[in-house]
Formats: sequence, C-alpha cells, structure tokens
Amino acid sequence: MQISSAIFDCSAPDLGACPDESLPEFAFIGRSNVGKSSLLNTLAGVERLARVSPTPGFTKLINFFKMGKTWRLVDLPGYGYAEGSRKHVSQFNRAVANYLRHRPNLCCVFLLIDSGLEPQPIDLEFVQWLASQALPFVIVFTKTDRGTPEAVAANIAAFKERIAGWFEQLPEIFQCSSTTGHGRSELLGVIAKIVDAGPAVSEPAAPAAPPVPEVEPPFRIQVRAGQAREKDPRAKKNLKGARPW
Repeated sequence: MQISSAIFDCSAPDLGACPDESLPEFAFIGRSNVGKSSLLNTLAGVERLARVSPTPGFTKLINFFKMGKTWRLVDLPGYGYAEGSRKHVSQFNRAVANYLRHRPNLCCVFLLIDSGLEPQPIDLEFVQWLASQALPFVIVFTKTDRGTPEAVAANIAAFKERIAGWFEQLPEIFQCSSTTGHGRSELLGVIAKIVDAGPAVSEPAAPAAPPVPEVEPPFRIQVRAGQAREKDPRAKKNLKGARPW
C-alpha cells in the first residue's frame, strides 16, 4: 500500500464528535508506553504525524488522521495510565468504549502489545473484552528490536498460550519495530486488503464460546496524588466481572 498523503483530520472527545462515517477506519490501541505514536508515524511515513511524548498516557482524545483520502488511521488513548482527574479519565475511557462498540465504519482494531514484557493481566483482559464484543482485531507486538530474539519469541509464545483457549482460531499476530521499520508492510497489507475488498470482508476473531453479556471495558483507573493509575487487575480473580472505566 502506498500512502500518497497523511494529514491530521480532527480530535474527538466522544463518539458524537467523531468525523463523518464516509471512510473506513483502523484504530490503534494499547497500554500506555507501548510505542503507539511511534508506530503510527512509521506506518504513515510522516515523522511527527502523531505526537510522541515521554509522558505515558499523553493521548487523551480520539485522534483521526486521513490517509490518502481513502481511509482513516485512528489513535485511541492508551489504557493503564493517564494524567488527570478521575472524572476526566472516566470520560476518556467511556468515549473509547463507545467508539469501539458503535462506530459503524470501524474495520479493524490493532491491539499493540509490548514484546519485551511477559503477558500482562491488563492486556489479557482487553483481548478478552474485544472478543466478547465480537470486534475484528489483530494483535501487534511492538519494540521487537529492543530484546533478544529468544526473549521476544518466548513472550509472544506465552501470550498466545494464555489466550488460545478463548478462540477457535487465534486472531492474526504481527511483530513490528518503529526503529527498524520491521512489520510496516505487513500491517499496511492488512489495511489494504480490507479497504480493497470493502467492509464486508472484516471478520471478528471467533470466540471459542458464545460471547459473554456486554460489560464495560475491564479497567478501572485509580487516582492518587493527582495521577491516575491502573488498579492492579490481579486484585480480582474473576476476569468476567465488570470493571467499568
């Protein structure tokens, strides 16, 4: 896929403020500090299209970028950490949930996972939530250049093993590096295939069991000393319990 132009379209605080639904959209989300902004810039081929910040959780709005006037790249706020008050954090996360559930032209969610870490409970829960919503998504392991090939492979294998029982067939899994550009053509290939074939080809990863009843996304933000932090998911053993944002 060749991207003739990549421009910022708009930012939206909620679903109602999103742009028109005339273009297919591809949303990127992951834990804060997963390297999302760097990956988006690499995909677009524009160094500063999405702002890269040293502050985890910097992205707080839903940001839309128009790619070649044919599709939109959507930068969603990361989960797990954010600066701000409890009220504002709650609003941001509710907006993300509404976007993911109700945006009719959303074709695929790209879930970013840090390849340098062992499976994190919050990432596993988000995979489970995406599957329960029957949302089409792929998994992208980032920062593959930062660890040894053996460590990266071990972390990916462990993650796949943890989620294997939730699916009849695992979602597609990719590896990438914003530093080396590895994986860029594969991710753009996923987008090109969907755009070329039309929205009907976008199929959600099939869960192994009937979808669970709709619940809120499984993360609560805990605020201390002016900072919002993820409540340790290990504090509750039942992943199916509702943990509203």
